[in-house]
Amino acid sequence: MGVVSQFMQNPCIDHLNAIIYILRYLKKTLGQGLLNKYKKYTQIYGYCAVDSTRSTMDRHSTRSYYVLIGGNIISWKSKKQNVVAKSSAQVEYRVMMSPTCELVWVKQFLQELKICEIQFYQVFP
Repeated sequence: MGVVSQFMQNPCIDHLNAIIYILRYLKKTLGQGLLNKYKKYTQIYGYCAVDSTRSTMDRHSTRSYYVLIGGNIISWKSKKQNVVAKSSAQVEYRVMMSPTCELVWVKQFLQELKICEIQFYQVFP
């Protein structure tokens, strides 16, 4: 869906066919969903990654991250970088910024709800 949405301004027949394929897939999987299991630990983990191959159309990298509590995914995001980075270190810093902000927000939110003591981890592969 992310790739197809890049062509909303100037779509062609191949993009329409891809969208029809995606909609048919979604129609078949309506009854499925995410299963969250109760676990006694409340560790918060954040994972992030960057697609270093970059898009051949505009040379922008795609960054993504997800946040888990007790092994259950609660938040995720995938987004194309707004700017072309000059170095791989610059890309890594930009990629780490979003999940770090998300993890801090989740931790503060859970502490305001007075959920048990939270262990805070961030993992960067």
